[in-house]
Formats: sequence, C-alpha cells, structure tokens
Amino acid sequence: MARLYFEEIDDETENEETEDIEAAENSAYRKMEATENIAYMEIEDLEDIDDIKAAETFGEEEYREYFAHYEERKRIRLERQQRMRKQRLLKRFLCLGALCVAMSIVVIVNIFGRKGDREETQDQQQTVKNVEQTEQSDLPMINEVQGDAPEEADGAESEPDAAGTEPDQEEPVYSFHDTLQTAAIYSEEVVSTNAILVDESTDTIVASKGADERIYPASMTKVLTVLVAAEQITEEDLDDTFTITLEITDYAYVNDCSAAGFLDGEKVTVRDLFYGTVLPSGGDAALGLAIYTAGSQEAFVDMMNAKLKELGLGDSAHFTNCIGLFDEEHYCTVYDMAVIMKAAMQNELCREVLSAHTYTTKATAEHPEGITISNWFLRKIEDKDTGGEVLCAKTGYVVQSKNCAVSYGTSAGGTPYICVTAGSTSGWRCIYDHVEIYNRYVPAGG
Repeated sequence: MARLYFEEIDDETENEETEDIEAAENSAYRKMEATENIAYMEIEDLEDIDDIKAAETFGEEEYREYFAHYEERKRIRLERQQRMRKQRLLKRFLCLGALCVAMSIVVIVNIFGRKGDREETQDQQQTVKNVEQTEQSDLPMINEVQGDAPEEADGAESEPDAAGTEPDQEEPVYSFHDTLQTAAIYSEEVVSTNAILVDESTDTIVASKGADERIYPASMTKVLTVLVAAEQITEEDLDDTFTITLEITDYAYVNDCSAAGFLDGEKVTVRDLFYGTVLPSGGDAALGLAIYTAGSQEAFVDMMNAKLKELGLGDSAHFTNCIGLFDEEHYCTVYDMAVIMKAAMQNELCREVLSAHTYTTKATAEHPEGITISNWFLRKIEDKDTGGEVLCAKTGYVVQSKNCAVSYGTSAGGTPYICVTAGSTSGWRCIYDHVEIYNRYVPAGG
C-alpha cells in the first residue's frame, strides 16, 4: 500500500513538472511570436486588442524603441514617395514645355514662310507692273523717233475730251433697271428669300424679291472665279499642266469643300481646272486655278475685287476667297450676282464651261480614265418645263445662305434671261424656284 501510495505521488509530481515545463515553453513561444508580430506591425495594426496586449508583454522600453524605429522608417518612406512624385511632375512639365516649344517653332516657321512667299509674289508682280509701265512710257518716245505717231490717233484721243467725257471714267459695265412692268415675286411656290429675274437683252428687271439685300453667295462665287481667270488665260494656256499640291487638297478637306477629286501630286490641265471649278463646284480646282493665274489665292482675290469695282459693284460686293467659303466680309446681292453672270456670258470660255452638263478630265497617272464630273443643276432642270431652256448655271450652299443658284436661259421666243435666287431650303427646292420664276414671270411670247 505504501508503495502504491508513493508511486501515485511520484506520478502526480512528474505530471505537475511536465505541465510546468509545457506552460513555460508555451509562454516563451507566445512571447517570441508577439515579438515577431510587433516587428512587422504597422501602426494601424496596433489598434487590434490582441496586438496591444502582445505589445504590453513585449516590454515598454522595447515598445518605444520599436515605434521610434517605425516612425523613422515611415518618414523615410514618405520622403521617398514625395521625391518620386516631384520627379514625375518635373518630367511631365519638361515634356509639355518641349512640346510647346516645338509647336511654337512650327507655327513661327509657317507664318514667316507664308509671309515671305506672299512678299516674293508681290515683289514679282510689282516688277512686272514696273516693266509694263516702263514699256508703255517708252512707246511714245520710240514713235516720235521713228515718226510713226499718226496725227489721226492724237485727234481720236482728243475727241472724247472735246465731247466732254472722260475716257477713264469708272462707269458700271452692266446695270439693270426697274420698269413700270417690274413685278414683285410673291408666289408661294418660290421659297427663296431673295430672287431676281433680268431680261438680259434689255437689261431690265422683270421681277425681284429682296434683290438689294446682302447675301452670302457661297459657291456662286466661282462664276467670278472662272471669269477673272478666263480673262488672264489664253487659249494656248488651257493645255498647260498644273500640279495639285498637298496644301490645296488639305485646304479643301479642312474647309469641307466640294471637290473635283484631284489628288496630291496629280498633274492636271488648266482646262480641267476650269471644268472642275464649275461642274462639281470643286474647291481643289478653284484654288488651283487661282494659284495658277495669280500665284496665290490672296493675289487672285485682289483681282476678283478689282473686277467687282470694274463692273460697278464695289459698294455692294466684296469677296475674301475664290471658293465661296463663309466669311462675314464675303458678300454681295442677287442683283450683283446677275451682273457677274451677264459679264461671264460675254466670255466664250466661261459660257462654254458654265453650259457643260458633263465632262471627263484628261487621263493622268492617278486617274488613268480621267474623272467624269457633272453639273447636277443643269441635269436636273433639263427635263422641267420652264417655258424655254436653261443653258448655264452655278449653284451654291453654305449654312448662312442656304441653297442658292444663278442660271442663264432663253424663253420660247429666244429672249435671254438671268435668274438668281438665295435662301432656299434644299437643292431640289432651289431648282423648282427657278422653274416657277421662269414660268410665272417671263412674259408670254417673250
């Protein structure tokens, strides 16, 4: 019994020692685990209750030392992030600055390049004018030396002065006037806000509606474009070739112009430029024609405005481009456009181009079969009953003027008429306005 009793005591003692050892080991393990957790804890993690308790078991001094080390690491990390952010911002500003400088250089080069080209063109034109003036001033001297100055010529030049008229007096080449029979266009079938019908044989206004109100002529402008060019170009020049440039095609594209379809680098004839300006209302062809004629669009526009003054329209019409693009300073009246159309009808080349229903350009490397183009106003109105025949026409459209058109036709009796409308609501409605005006206001048998 005693033996059993002591054996039980030994077993209990041994079990208590084992439990104490395991408890000590577990305590040491938890302390090590807490130490490792604290070494990698963020400050936010210490809000967890268990971690706070672990930190308390870790020791107050070690705890302060750890947080001092942690705050130092946090400060270093924030400083590094700020440096990296500043470096990224600096790189972005440097890239943006370099881009701005490059763009400024390109703009400056373009401005000065164009200015130089314009000045060179003006210098060349001034040189030509000086040479022509010198030649003209030398002619009388040459005639006097050679004895070729006839007295009859002097007498002929003095006759206008004796009659009391000045040979250089600026008078309108064409002017139209009202008569007692001039009608106001009131028909509900005419949607256009402005219109005029002129008897071209007598220069009388048959009917009108807002004829003297300012309008934006849109592509009707091209009637004056081909007229000015035709007066500067000879028959032999029509077979010359002109190279379409990227500047021309880009200008037409950027300004959303109608186009004949010529391509960059394509060599087209001057004749094709005329037809491409009128039939498809090509902005590319019109700009090419202006540059071929005057060297630049700016110089050509000066010639256009000089022609307006010559026609007696300087006070009511002014153009800023050869295409008809909208501009507050690009304007005229339907009366002015009728005058321009009459002047164009006196030019054989203009009359030929404005009367063409279809045309195929000359074959080129880019277009081996040429480009077939059409005057859709003439093709659409040819089967309409106008009481006669519409022979020539040019349409136009910009948002500010809506649909507009100028046409030249003859009545059943052969009398020529010019009709101009502006402010219609569609291309077809514009055609029907012309049909209505010809039918209603051309005198019977006229």
